[in-house]
Amino acid sequence: MMERNLEAWLALYHQDILSDRPLHALLQQFGSAELLLAADVCALVQVGLTQEKARDFVQVTRGHACRQQIERSLCWLAGADNRAIVPLSDPCYPPLLREIHDPPLLLFVQGALESLLLPQVAIVGSRRCSVDGRRNARYFGNALAARGFSLCSGMARGIDTAAHEAALEAGAYTVAVTGTGADQCYPPQNRRMAQRICERGAVITELPLGSVAKPTHFPKRNRIISGMSLGVMVIEAATRSGSLITARLALEHNRELFAVPGSIHNPLSAGPHRLIQQGAVLADDPVAVTELFCALLTTQTSLLPELPEGAKSSTASGGEPVLEADARHLIKAMGFDPVVLEVLVERTGMSLSQVQMLLLELELRGVVTQNAGHYVRC
Repeated sequence: MMERNLEAWLALYHQDILSDRPLHALLQQFGSAELLLAADVCALVQVGLTQEKARDFVQVTRGHACRQQIERSLCWLAGADNRAIVPLSDPCYPPLLREIHDPPLLLFVQGALESLLLPQVAIVGSRRCSVDGRRNARYFGNALAARGFSLCSGMARGIDTAAHEAALEAGAYTVAVTGTGADQCYPPQNRRMAQRICERGAVITELPLGSVAKPTHFPKRNRIISGMSLGVMVIEAATRSGSLITARLALEHNRELFAVPGSIHNPLSAGPHRLIQQGAVLADDPVAVTELFCALLTTQTSLLPELPEGAKSSTASGGEPVLEADARHLIKAMGFDPVVLEVLVERTGMSLSQVQMLLLELELRGVVTQNAGHYVRC
């Protein structure tokens, strides 16, 4: 993006006179950020602003304080090659996010810009998840990643972290939406994960540089997670939690909502169970959920661009499956009789997560089927 155009967007972003909704309306009327900034008080009054608002807007956007904030943002942008500031008008702006009623004016991005254009599936849940919750996040995450979907979450502890890890382990894309400025990392212990995500995806935020984690930041973060995704999956959540805020936003954004059931003795199952009672899709089979998302994707082709070549799996491309060496080794270890997961781990010498991921991919390809916990060749 031309520097002058970017500076115009940053001036609009850093002013504090107009909130997002009237600002979006003005952008539609004037046609561009540069034309809006060039407007004088009379022109702004003619399109509906009060004399006072118009005067304050002109003074602030052309003032010294706003200029300092613009320079700070541009300095951050120049600090590394994998950084970008993506305004609403940019072709790399997430296409589904642009369609919600209050899209962020711009995004600070670290990582691969192309990951913002991939079909996203959000996986969210409790920070204090159970072992089963973490396993389910990986289980569903592996299935979706194997089919070429990018996994979107908030990089928090617990379910979010497990979802990002599932994508990274599968060599897929993942996008983390944070509730801090781009120069902060929250939680601090996920700093290494943030670096890994930037290598195979992106870490994004709409918050200004220097913004630290605050409770008010996370509902805004959650609307981005929901807004840029085809659908939202909730895995373990209390009845009053940020994950259920994301679920509510998903319904407002007309996104598909999935909930993973759990034990009735686990208090974190209460949130997903309530969502299922209210009409969320019960997610108990990764293969079925993935097929639903694939079907959903076909209805969004006008908004979502073609996937980058490296993000496509052989299953998503529609061609005949080509089995890699690990998959062939796993099938050989299965033999011709039904076999349980633990036996396959022992026979192959692979890790549990690796065997799970391979089995899911083989199920999706129609090579293997599973019944009552036993796997058999088709």
